[in-house]
Amino acid sequence: MFKKDGLEIPSDKVNTVIGKETFFNGTINGKGLIRIDGEAEGNISNKGDVVIGENGRVAVEIRARNITIAGHFEGVLEAEGKLELKKTGTAVGTFKVNALMIEEGAVLSGSMEMKNKDQERGSKIKNEKSSDTAAPESRAMNKQLGITGESEAPGKDPKTE
Repeated sequence: MFKKDGLEIPSDKVNTVIGKETFFNGTINGKGLIRIDGEAEGNISNKGDVVIGENGRVAVEIRARNITIAGHFEGVLEAEGKLELKKTGTAVGTFKVNALMIEEGAVLSGSMEMKNKDQERGSKIKNEKSSDTAAPESRAMNKQLGITGESEAPGKDPKTE
């Protein structure tokens, strides 16, 4: 059983392992679970999940179902499902995911695009024109982040117009 860095995975569930003392440079195309505890460069395209262990250092373009990062990732990442960033994880690059889970202490830097189920079905949803039309939790998050709606002109108070 692989039990490091809080990522417990039964060994019979892992299809491919790049071990702690291993460096890989190239392309991996797979369907099962891939775990990287060493170093990897190149491209990974996987129908299954990818786990980057705490000792993993990866500089790749990666496409997979779900991706968990407990080590260091740099590159372009696309997860059909969820990206999970553990407290020991660092991720730098461009990310396109359906769901995101970040533990306290993790580092995420770069650009993020989050898809939703309606967009996947081909439905185009316009961005909210103002924070007033957003759901209450979105308005609270926008206020906390200092984000204003697109309809507000810079330097103008929409309540006084």
